[in-house]
Amino acid sequence: MTVHFIGAGPGAADLITLRGQKLIESCKVCLYAGSLVPSEILTHCPEDAQIINTALLDLDAIIEECKRATELGYDVARLHSGDLSIWSAMGEQLRRLREEKINFTLTPGVTSFSTAAAALGTELTLPNLTQSVVLTRTSGRASAMPDDESLENFARTKATLAIHLSIHNLTQVVEKLIPFYGDDCSAAVVYRASWPDQKIFRGTLVSFKDGVSEDIERTALILVGPVLGNETFAESSLYSTDYDRRFRPQSADEGKKL
Repeated sequence: MTVHFIGAGPGAADLITLRGQKLIESCKVCLYAGSLVPSEILTHCPEDAQIINTALLDLDAIIEECKRATELGYDVARLHSGDLSIWSAMGEQLRRLREEKINFTLTPGVTSFSTAAAALGTELTLPNLTQSVVLTRTSGRASAMPDDESLENFARTKATLAIHLSIHNLTQVVEKLIPFYGDDCSAAVVYRASWPDQKIFRGTLVSFKDGVSEDIERTALILVGPVLGNETFAESSLYSTDYDRRFRPQSADEGKKL
């Protein structure tokens, strides 16, 4: 029997992979992060599935539920919000499952930062502006940031920053970034990207110095960088007629003949 870790996406019930949906439909037990995974995704569970909200459980209890299910011969759908690879607390669960010799699989999900970018209608890497995206956060109760992974260090790269789990520190974030990006650098806050109550706040770093206009304490992403709302970037060579590619000759007209 197997525990299937599934990235349930950022919020919208239809932003889940086909593989993830099929796995949910096949599992008699579903463990889900109730504070972040929308209830609509649970409609994919079989009618007789046991559905357990892990927001009420500690790590030991979660692993015990996985052990109990596998001993009964059931596969488990373990749902995490967003994608499994970042800030999911999946690693510690996998370590325990390895110790228990319980099989598991990983199915990635749609990330919150890519969903926020879609909501803003922007690409996060643009020619001549930035070609890197830094996914980071500020220190919180669950885990502290390593000394070398400071906002100041990342800001020195001038990359696009996608700052997670930090809306409660927005004022401090702005103060740390302004010396590197400048007062007028574009910034945005996307609250609950893809959820029905999604909200978008656009501005510059200095405009967020006193926070946002509404009381938002969690489930919001801060995006900072010159790519936001910028229309002055150069076009890439990717679709240029004189760019020689393996699957496209140097002339777009010649390409049409193939």
